[in-house]
Amino acid sequence: MGSSSNDDFSVLVLASDLGVDARPFLSNHDAEIEDQDHWHDCSQDFSDEDFSDLDILQFFRRQGSDKSGNRIIRIVGKYFPAPVVSGERLKRYIYHKICTELPEGPFCIVYMHSTVQKEDNSPGATILRWIYEELPSEIKDRLQVIYFIHPGLRSRLVFATLGRFFLSGGLYWKIKYISRLQYLWDDIKKGEVEIPEFVQNHDNVLEHRPLTDYGIEPDPLHLTEVPTSGYSLGRYEERLTSREFMS
Repeated sequence: MGSSSNDDFSVLVLASDLGVDARPFLSNHDAEIEDQDHWHDCSQDFSDEDFSDLDILQFFRRQGSDKSGNRIIRIVGKYFPAPVVSGERLKRYIYHKICTELPEGPFCIVYMHSTVQKEDNSPGATILRWIYEELPSEIKDRLQVIYFIHPGLRSRLVFATLGRFFLSGGLYWKIKYISRLQYLWDDIKKGEVEIPEFVQNHDNVLEHRPLTDYGIEPDPLHLTEVPTSGYSLGRYEERLTSREFMS
């Protein structure tokens, strides 16, 4: 029989039920190393690349500053067309925006998760983690806080159970959950960041139905508002009276 091979190999097992995209981890390792050596130089990589189609969507915009002096990057999840934008292009676009609009100094991210649909607006947690890990360390250090507006029940559970293992230690502790816009004004002065109308409307719905934060829709048909029928009550009392008479 032929001699056995002594070549080293590795096996990567990914759970299919975690809802993550494994493609970034399955790409050619040598190509990744070659890419990593030079993609951080914005002047070389992005000078001829056209991102006007992504700019017009306005899902990633530079705005004012929070009360700590950190300049704001506003990200509106609903505006991002995840099915048609690859993770690689999203990575290059984010780095391009940071290089050109926030080349130095501390900054923060205001991420609006309101009405985001996983299939339509989310690139996947694995893609986002991959992009963050690929950023130069000096940019990671300049990112001070991520204001996560309107986190759903699923997001809270994922970060609570897997966050410390799935995210870098530094990134995990930078996330600040904002369940209502009124709490955002503790850290950011009103007018510093533009709030889309649908985000405000979603906030109003949550204010009147707070259990929606936890995936519970209280009395969606408003049955508690239906008055009790006097006729039905009368028939019930008649049955009780007849039973007492017969006994």
